[in-house]
Amino acid sequence: MKKLEHGLEVMMFNSRWLLAPFYVGLVLAIALLLVTFVKEFIHFVPIALNGAESDVIIGILTLIDVVMIANLLIIIIFAGYENFVSKIETHDNEDRPSWMGHVGFADLKMKLIGSIVAISGIELLKAFMHVETLTDSQLAWKVGLHMTFVVSGVMFALMDKLAGGKHGPAAEHDKE
Repeated sequence: MKKLEHGLEVMMFNSRWLLAPFYVGLVLAIALLLVTFVKEFIHFVPIALNGAESDVIIGILTLIDVVMIANLLIIIIFAGYENFVSKIETHDNEDRPSWMGHVGFADLKMKLIGSIVAISGIELLKAFMHVETLTDSQLAWKVGLHMTFVVSGVMFALMDKLAGGKHGPAAEHDKE
């Protein structure tokens, strides 16, 4: 019976590798975002040279939006892979982000909700740049959705604080 239990545990532990293709898919999504960024940038150049100030601001906010989503994907890829699949060996590469290896699941949730709130805020700002093209109902939905994200973020932070605030490898390091 002990052999069966050990075999089952080994199989379950090794099943974490089933997540690796998901992370590879997210890396490919970043490549697609790069295509989107280039298309947006090419579309933005004539606007920056000849467009109205509000259109230039919206163009810049659109580029920032794409970059923030790509940054979010990097955080999810690195932290998720290291938390659930395997440590990423970088052999003390000087370019290794300082947060790598220190972002636990709770931290990842906070970064995710923070990024969603920031992206939603950018979208809301873009909407306000052309407020005259939106109905009151559309504007109310945009503000309501953004406020839902903000309140969710505050609730996540509050729950994390009530739960003790620190989880994962960083918390273990701080206890020493």
